[in-house]
Amino acid sequence: MSTLDELKQRTSVRIFEDRAIDAQARDEILACAFAAPTAGNQMLYTILQIDDQSIKDRLAVLCDNQPFIAHAPLVLVFLADCRRWYDAYTAAGCQPRDPGVGDLILACEDTMVAAQNAVTAAQHLGIGSCYIGDIVENHDDVVALLNLDKWVFPVALVVFGYPTEQQKRRAKPIRFAAEHIVLHDTYRRLSEEELRAMYTERGEDFDTFVPATCARKYMSDFSAEMSRSVAEYLKAYS
Repeated sequence: MSTLDELKQRTSVRIFEDRAIDAQARDEILACAFAAPTAGNQMLYTILQIDDQSIKDRLAVLCDNQPFIAHAPLVLVFLADCRRWYDAYTAAGCQPRDPGVGDLILACEDTMVAAQNAVTAAQHLGIGSCYIGDIVENHDDVVALLNLDKWVFPVALVVFGYPTEQQKRRAKPIRFAAEHIVLHDTYRRLSEEELRAMYTERGEDFDTFVPATCARKYMSDFSAEMSRSVAEYLKAYS
């Protein structure tokens, strides 16, 4: 299968075979993460490989109570790391300013590109994966659990494992059509007609699906907690 087909067919996997990911496969996944594009070849991220089962168990609770996290053969936390270069500058005799929000955004970009490379590599190896954005919830508990520095931000948690046959058969959700996502030269807001068409073309009833998604996602308690927690992380950069 070509890389293009693998990218288009990939789906999130939340149920895994009781099968370990060997060191060679793990190292390939990490090597591809390291090979990702990075600002100035700085690699502004740290990857935590979670081996301790008690930490996996706790992450499953802190990340919106998702038990499959605890059962994943490989759990990686991708951290935007503004501390490492600050310490390197200091060790080299520089007098660096404190990291700012711009530095954090750049580090987050590096981090997510590396994470996506890891996910793509895993897909090629027949290993499924699932992004867990809920790692940004519960700021105080996550910081304590992972011993995070004030200039280290947990951008994503990704779990990996071999998918069960049922997971392999799951249909990939239909994406929005390009005409609704790709604009030319300048940004503009979509009209209500265009917004409705986005969902209708996917076979969804706008007046049912959108309010349900708003309640389940945007207005949910976990979404509010994410915003609160991110605000706590940002205090270190202000």
